[in-house]
Amino acid sequence: MKFDEYVKHDALSLAELVSKREVSSKELVQCAIERIEAVDAKVNSVIHRRFARALEESERAELPEGPFRGVPFVVKDLDGTLAGEPYNGGTRALAGYIAPHDSELFARFKRAGLVIVGKTNTPELGLVAFTEPQLHGATRNPWNLAHTPGGSSGGSAAAVAAGIVPMAHAGDGGGSIRIPASHTHLFGLKPSRGRMPMGPDEGESWHGFVSRLVVSRSVRDSAAIFDATHGMDEGAPYTAPALERPMLEELGREPKKLRIAYSSKALMASRTDRDNTAALEDAMKLCASLGHEVFEAHLPLDVHELQVAYLTVVAACTAGVVDQVAAMTGRHPNPAHYEPVTWFLSQVGRYLSGAKVEAARTVIARTTRSVAKFFREQSVDVFSTPTCAVPPVRIGELLPKPIEVAGLTAVRNAPPAVIGPVLEKVLFGLAETNFAATPNTMLFNMTGQPAMSVPLYINGKNLPIGTQFVAPYGDEATLFRLAAQLESARPWKDKLPAL
Repeated sequence: MKFDEYVKHDALSLAELVSKREVSSKELVQCAIERIEAVDAKVNSVIHRRFARALEESERAELPEGPFRGVPFVVKDLDGTLAGEPYNGGTRALAGYIAPHDSELFARFKRAGLVIVGKTNTPELGLVAFTEPQLHGATRNPWNLAHTPGGSSGGSAAAVAAGIVPMAHAGDGGGSIRIPASHTHLFGLKPSRGRMPMGPDEGESWHGFVSRLVVSRSVRDSAAIFDATHGMDEGAPYTAPALERPMLEELGREPKKLRIAYSSKALMASRTDRDNTAALEDAMKLCASLGHEVFEAHLPLDVHELQVAYLTVVAACTAGVVDQVAAMTGRHPNPAHYEPVTWFLSQVGRYLSGAKVEAARTVIARTTRSVAKFFREQSVDVFSTPTCAVPPVRIGELLPKPIEVAGLTAVRNAPPAVIGPVLEKVLFGLAETNFAATPNTMLFNMTGQPAMSVPLYINGKNLPIGTQFVAPYGDEATLFRLAAQLESARPWKDKLPAL
């Protein structure tokens, strides 16, 4: 199979070819490998290659009989581990670490028939919405190499957009599925809290903010891998509500007439770029033309309170992850092994008291109740916003400035008890800046609701801009049905960058 034919297929279509013996899994894996070798020097999406093992696995007489039998796939170098392979999480602190076992999600990917050809780039510990770690360098957007594909699943999104694989693993603690999907003209759905397995090493991540799945070129691929992987694993602290039927079956069901509330107002910042507003307006016109009722409405939010609550949890969890890395490697935490922003967050996290973290959790719980009440009282089926507040920015634009790096570096050896109050003030004082580019996604990590970015718009500079749709907790079915309807009305799978 040649690349021009390979790239026309989504993952389910490729699996069907393998099942019919019209193509072998080895041929597909070779296509993915050849594409990596052809374009990844420009894109820098695949930072660990397991070509020999993938070819060996593709030739096994008995490939797993899953829905994606024999299809090449890449996994993010975060949000899960792969037995016998490096696990870096974008940080020098984990350089040389080899994972001892598969995470449950990765094991389910394998049972679904996927053949993993490599691991993708991620920002350090997944803390930012762009993919430019010092360890592996910047991943670039295949639509325009001067711009970011977003993060933290930027490597996975870039690999799919570049035609390396039709679908790739992604994880989302503040928008890290939806943001890169938006920036690279892909479909990305973040499942409800508790829907996907987190074991065996985690009960929950970032106090339940994190959920994992994929970015894909087709809605049906995301639905089918959702069906193959969802469900609690052994010892999980909670699970999402039961589903009425598989999501792949939901795609064949016409959505009822939905009440879709929308807002172009940035949820956790102050402004939205006119291109992103235009993308939302265009999406609402499309929804209205499909028979849905669309109306403008705004969520009742205390923005600064939410900014502080989100950053409090992330800072506390960053300190915890730094300690976990030390336990994994047997090396004492060293600021020289982390980027300045990461160490800064961990210092704040060590200073924060348990009472402050509990106060943040209380704010989040109260907000979750008020958002649920908004959906109920206004009979909202789906809430929509621009996925991001700005189009994909240029590489380097969101990195800390040299003077900021110098300041953070100067205090990195100070004891948290001494420098913590100052750093906490700096962190929360810069809350607006922290959320300026991507203010619309993290709220739904806090509330645990399912949310998706749908690729319906490309601006005048040929940069993709996604639209976010959010449903009540546990209702992925409505989102998948709506996504399938939008995809049918305005197909996007074959819109590829001229890389």
